[in-house]
Amino acid sequence: MISGIGLDIVELDRIAKLEEKSGKFAARVLTHSETAIYRSLSGHRRTEFLAGRFAGKEAFSKARGTGIGADCNFTDIEIIPEPSGKPRLYFKGSTVSGFISITHTKKIAAAQVILEA
Repeated sequence: MISGIGLDIVELDRIAKLEEKSGKFAARVLTHSETAIYRSLSGHRRTEFLAGRFAGKEAFSKARGTGIGADCNFTDIEIIPEPSGKPRLYFKGSTVSGFISITHTKKIAAAQVILEA
């Protein structure tokens, strides 16, 4: 049974500017494991990754019905690819029962999360 659906879309330029401005945006959004992946990337792919994780975490928080805040912050949520490349969602270290899809164009990243009860 579906218990929540969340969707988020973000402009890649916006994410790139936030990261360029202080260099702290990625640290605020990404977990240690995600940061390792992020640092292994370069150029546009790095921005896509950060924007995709941001959108995915926003979509997850919307599907939970809480939004990002004290009970659900960015680093509580982790999106790690399985060996096949399929993204897997974790919340506070536990696997989430549900699905996430992340997509990109040249200008935007979007994510959808469907949670199961």
